[in-house]
Amino acid sequence: MLRNVPKLPRPISAVGVVTLAGLLGSCAGLEKIMNIGEAPKLSAVDNPTSQPGYKPVQMPMPQAQPAAYSPNSLWRNGSRAFFKDQRAHQVGDILTVTVNINDTATFANETQLSRTNSEDSGITNFFGNTKLPVTRQTLPGRFITADGTSTSDGKGSINRAETLTTNVAAVVTQVLPNGNLVVEGKQEIRVNFEKRQLIVGGIVRPEDIQSDNTIDSTKIAEARIAYGGQGHMTDIQQAPYGQQFFNIVLPF
Repeated sequence: MLRNVPKLPRPISAVGVVTLAGLLGSCAGLEKIMNIGEAPKLSAVDNPTSQPGYKPVQMPMPQAQPAAYSPNSLWRNGSRAFFKDQRAHQVGDILTVTVNINDTATFANETQLSRTNSEDSGITNFFGNTKLPVTRQTLPGRFITADGTSTSDGKGSINRAETLTTNVAAVVTQVLPNGNLVVEGKQEIRVNFEKRQLIVGGIVRPEDIQSDNTIDSTKIAEARIAYGGQGHMTDIQQAPYGQQFFNIVLPF
């Protein structure tokens, strides 16, 4: 008589193991679990040059030119004010970047491929015998024939329209040897449980800065502009981690 044997737990499916491993192995997943019901935290205001991976910008520079002064003159070249130029010109100064992006792109591509192959040996007997050896079956017409057909039709289209208009204050983090300014600005806005983040960075010429200490984003060289969000709405709009994982590893 068999004694009562405790039931073994049901085996976990492979999908469950992969999903659990991906969730536990993702720092973002653990952070989201720990912050369930909490609003996204705003980043601390800190020095951009102290961030990990920060590297000073190095660009080809012309040779330094001696400064020219006008004797007996109260007006300085490039100055927009009688006593002092209020525009940003040194590390730590702040200027306003007017982000004005109006990008429209339309693409349509189509590729069609078609190929048909046919092979016919013309052999109607096997060494003079119309029947196969051993099986003694009658040859079905020609001995070796092959047909192949391949068709491919690929289509792709892109219709994109992006518009972003906003202002963000940026800090001068570096002055290049030729006088150009390296600027970087970050802005975070949290409304309820959704956080919006705008990051602007690049190189500007002091001559392009307006008299009100503003500059248009189209005049920023090596511009890096990022606008995104974090929160409940962003999470819903993205595919789950498991689906993203299988979209990467599955070959079909």
